[in-house]
Amino acid sequence: MKNDVKPVYLKLRDVIAAAILDGNYKEGQMLPSVRAFAADQGANPLTVAKAYQLFQDSGLVDVKRGVGLFVASGATAKLRSFERENFVQNIWPDVKAQMQRAGIDPTELLALS
Repeated sequence: MKNDVKPVYLKLRDVIAAAILDGNYKEGQMLPSVRAFAADQGANPLTVAKAYQLFQDSGLVDVKRGVGLFVASGATAKLRSFERENFVQNIWPDVKAQMQRAGIDPTELLALS
């Protein structure tokens, strides 16, 4: 799914997931409140709550009533696995096809890095 056609709550989910994978929110660390994250992203708090609910449903965050949401133990590994699967199934086929059309050899790209 192209990013420009994704619903806002899924875009916000991607922002949160990237922050966890990048180490901005470590396992056991508290995520920003719904209101704080909404203000930071310029989003509606209900939309942020929907994105956070996805993490709760997936067991990626622990809820401490009256305190907040915390990145669950093992969340980074689960997210990395999900991101890898998503890339291989949904992104790589288009990238591979574009590379073939452009005559790009993957080994050339690997040699550049």
